[in-house]
Amino acid sequence: MSLRVAVAAPFIQHGTRRLKENEFVVALSLDRDWFSPDQSKRLVDVATKEGLLERTDDGLAVTFDPAEVTVPEEFTPDEDLLRERSAFERVLDSLVAEGMEKHEAVGEINTLQGELGLTIEAAAVVYARREGFAVDDLVPIARAAVRDTEDS
Repeated sequence: MSLRVAVAAPFIQHGTRRLKENEFVVALSLDRDWFSPDQSKRLVDVATKEGLLERTDDGLAVTFDPAEVTVPEEFTPDEDLLRERSAFERVLDSLVAEGMEKHEAVGEINTLQGELGLTIEAAAVVYARREGFAVDDLVPIARAAVRDTEDS
């Protein structure tokens, strides 16, 4: 997943699991020239919501081992990383990262959505749980999507 790679790069560069936010921003914007400083700050927000980063009293802590991530030399993250992804997109990315074919996962989620009358987000979370994936962090997002649909 390219979000994980983009987040890991500054920590790998500095050889640590904790950075001050400004060090993270400088690493992405000035050192690597991947994003502007404002975009780098937005990436912090997105990565925090996705559970890849935690804000601490002294800055940012990565929640995974950055040493397990390879940053390809030709890697350049896409600006799409800066937008918040839906629960469906996040579940789909997790399923694909675990080796499931994307079209197969989408088909199964769509079928479940129709059978259970759920939103696509809720169906994705239910499907992932049935397949044994830990998606507890996405349950509140799926619930909110259900509530938003009910309120409409």
